[in-house]
Amino acid sequence: MAFEKQHEPSEAPTDAICIHLRNKAMYVTGDMRPPREVVEEHSGHCWCNITQHVVGPDRKGVDPIDCAAGRDCYQISR
Repeated sequence: MAFEKQHEPSEAPTDAICIHLRNKAMYVTGDMRPPREVVEEHSGHCWCNITQHVVGPDRKGVDPIDCAAGRDCYQISR
């Protein structure tokens, strides 16, 4: 029998994550827009998909808390 992993259904996110924020958990789970809790629990390392670095285009740090509404580069999915 092949290895099979069961996942509990996740709750809907309370805050929208910027579409440019990336984290390894997104690629492991296959969900490119995971809830904030998934991003924060699985890895502290995030990067911006625009700059491909830990610093955003506005030269500020990148993480689920800082990448929020109010930054010029912040975008939510449509």
